[in-house]
Amino acid sequence: MLADAAGRPAGTADKARVHTADTPLHFAFSAWVFRGDDVLVTRRALGKKTWPGVWTNSFCGHPGPGEATADAVVRRAAFELGIAPAALDDVTCFSPDYAYRATDSSGIVENEICPVYRCTLADGARVRPNPEEVDDYAWVRASDLSQAVRRAPFAFSPWMVEEIELDGVI
Repeated sequence: MLADAAGRPAGTADKARVHTADTPLHFAFSAWVFRGDDVLVTRRALGKKTWPGVWTNSFCGHPGPGEATADAVVRRAAFELGIAPAALDDVTCFSPDYAYRATDSSGIVENEICPVYRCTLADGARVRPNPEEVDDYAWVRASDLSQAVRRAPFAFSPWMVEEIELDGVI
């Protein structure tokens, strides 16, 4: 879903055609999955159009036309990470107004209104990543991740570097 400069819906466009060197503002979301004191980080699949092979937060996505963003979070958790909807507890938006613009090394621009969600993985639930989306993953202590991002921000996605500074994410 496209957005106007005021952050209101402004139509739809195919994701594959939108992400270019001149990407229009559009709606997305970013999600962090926690299990106790650990947070799930993922390495983007090498076939991804933007930031391939880069370590990032748990998962991201785009709501479909008319789809509530929280519903899109649950949908993408299942698609990217194999997390059954019932295994995702406390899907909470803690930064509804986060937005960013970044250009990857290929020149493709991300230009998103991107609310940030925090989710908890239910006890006993497992992650089964989709290899087309996720190359690798790791559960890490939140405090260790925060330190790593401060010391080597170039090793992580630009949105993750910004999001980790938001109140409530870590």
